[in-house]
Amino acid sequence: MKANELRDKTPDQLRDDLTNLKKESFNLRFQQATGQMENTSAIRAARRNAARVKTILNQKAADAAGESN
Repeated sequence: MKANELRDKTPDQLRDDLTNLKKESFNLRFQQATGQMENTSAIRAARRNAARVKTILNQKAADAAGESN
């Protein structure tokens, strides 16, 4: 997931993406706890993608607040 792709999305779409990433992260942690995980780097990728989405959401919120002043 690239940041440029995320900047083209609306805040509602980003929130949906964040929800899906959090669910994916939960499922991956569950797999790890039960010993079913094959790709251990997937947890790190999911966490980083969630952080990327949060960053873009915060940037969009800051831009919207700056334009209203």
